[in-house]
Amino acid sequence: MSIRLMAKDLYRAQQNVGQLQKKLAGVLTELEKNDLTAELKFAVQERDMLRRMLDGEKESGEFRRRFDGFGMSHK
Repeated sequence: MSIRLMAKDLYRAQQNVGQLQKKLAGVLTELEKNDLTAELKFAVQERDMLRRMLDGEKESGEFRRRFDGFGMSHK
């Protein structure tokens, strides 16, 4: 997956978390609160996973450039 697509997915996930947090602030019943809390927990996990994936993609690209040719014998 390209970095651009991962960044778009991360943005959507961040927007989703923000919307759920706003909904949770205005919830009146305990049942709705429990449902939204569970949904928010899942959304936060998804957002964090996407963020780690995106950070990993960025780091691995730099890592590859820094160590390009490392361990190759030059004859």
